[in-house]
Formats: sequence, structure tokens, C-alpha cells
Amino acid sequence: MTGASDVRDRPDPLDDDLGWMLGIAFRGYVRAAEHALADFPGGPRGYQVLTAAINRPGRNQGAIAEELGIDRTVLTYLIDDLEEPGYVARRADPADRRSRLVDVTDAGRAAWEQRRDALRRAESHLLGALTPEESSTLRALLQRVACSTQAVDPLRDMCEVVAQVRPEPTPVGDRSERDIRIRPARSRRRGDG
Repeated sequence: MTGASDVRDRPDPLDDDLGWMLGIAFRGYVRAAEHALADFPGGPRGYQVLTAAINRPGRNQGAIAEELGIDRTVLTYLIDDLEEPGYVARRADPADRRSRLVDVTDAGRAAWEQRRDALRRAESHLLGALTPEESSTLRALLQRVACSTQAVDPLRDMCEVVAQVRPEPTPVGDRSERDIRIRPARSRRRGDG
């Protein structure tokens, strides 16, 4: 006879399932980002568009759409949303008059910095179960996975975008985030201790 306590004592197969873990963490991040960016034009996607425009000024809409993996039509609406409060301005590309370049305004840069701080607080809350060093290690590992995944299925230079918007490392004890080196796990053989 199996009781409720027996079920709790057995490990849940989902606890070790990468898809389940990523899904739970992603849904938590999306909720936190939506909360932090609720009143931002275009929400989290609008923030990403503004981030891309800030990090590479004067880029055309097609390049931004490709980099972020956003449909060009959707991107047009997101830029419209950012243009309305004066966060971005579009201008004709001198090299190709059919193309529009996206420039960030001073108001857009100020709004981005304010929202970036709110998003960082939301991320800190999401990673609250980790120590600062564990949080830095997780970010470094996820960046490595994201960059290697993009190399196989590219969304044009997203790793550069991540590197550009990533905050400067903060010291953790005697070490900074840049001092943390992740080494691949070695297989253990008998006698290896």
C-alpha cells in the first residue's frame, strides 16, 4: 500500500528535467519583466528594441528585427509605440532611401536607464535563492549556453548585445564576476577521491 508520504519521499522526475527547470525560470522571468516594464511602450519587447537601438545607434529596422528575432511588421508597431512618447526617431537611410534608421532620443535613453534599473531589481528578486557568486556563475553559464546555441541557430549578434548591456561586474568577496572561471566537469573514476 502506497501512502501520500511515500510519494513525497520519491524524487520527482521533473526536478531533474532541463525543460521543466528552464520553463519555470522563464515564466518567472517573464512575469517579473512584465511587472517591471508594464507601463513601458511595447512592454518587454519594446524594451528589447530600445536596448538594441541604444547599443548600435542608427541601425535600420530590418537589422533590429533580424537581431531580435521579431517579425518586421511587429517591429514596426513596436517602434511606433516607442516613437509616440519620443523615445526614438526614424529617419531615411542616406545609403538606401527605402530603409529607415532608428535613433534613440535623450528621453529614450533616460527611460531605458530607469527601466533597466527596475528590471535588474526584478532579476535580483528572481535569483534571490542564490548567493551573489552563484547568481554571477548562473549568468555566465547561461550566457555561454545562449551564445553557443545562437552560433548553431543565429539571431545575428545577440551575444554582442548581451555583452554590451551586461552590467559591469560587482566584486563578490575577493573576486569579481570576471574572475570566475567555469571549468568543465571531469568524469570521476575509481580512486579519484
